Amino acid sequence: MKIPSEEFMKKDITTTDDIKMLLDSFYAKVLKDDLIAYFFHDVARINLEAHMPHLYAFWNSVLFGTAGYSGNPMLKHIELDKKEPLKDIHFARWQKLFFETIDELFEGKTAALAKEKAKAMDFLMKMKIADSHKSGFIQ
Repeated sequence: MKIPSEEFMKKDITTTDDIKMLLDSFYAKVLKDDLIAYFFHDVARINLEAHMPHLYAFWNSVLFGTAGYSGNPMLKHIELDKKEPLKDIHFARWQKLFFETIDELFEGKTAALAKEKAKAMDFLMKMKIADSHKSGFIQ
C-alpha cells in the first residue's frame, strides 16, 4: 500500500493562509456555478478581488475569534434579496460548494467547525430574510 506524500495529505484549517486558500478555491467555483454565479456577476456586481479581504477577515473572526472584521452580512444579504430573491436552492448550492471545497482541501476540528458555522449562518440568514418580508421588520 502506498502512503500519500505529505503534500497530498489534508490538514486542518489553522492559519489565515488556509482561510485564503479555502475561500479563493470556493469562490472560483461559485463564480462559475450555473445556479448562483449570476448573483455575484449580475445582481450584486461584486468586485470579488476587492471584496475578498473582507471575506478573509470575516472567516478569521468566525473560526479564530480574531478582530478585524466590521460589517453586517445579514443586512447585505437582505438588500440582495430585495434585488433578486435568495431561495433555499441558492443557499443549498452555496453550502454544497463550500462543504465540497472544505472536504477537498482540509480535515480536522476547525474544518468541521467551518461547516457547522456555515450551517448556522444558512439557518439564520434564511430566517432573517424571511422576517424582512414581514411588515414592521427591524434589522
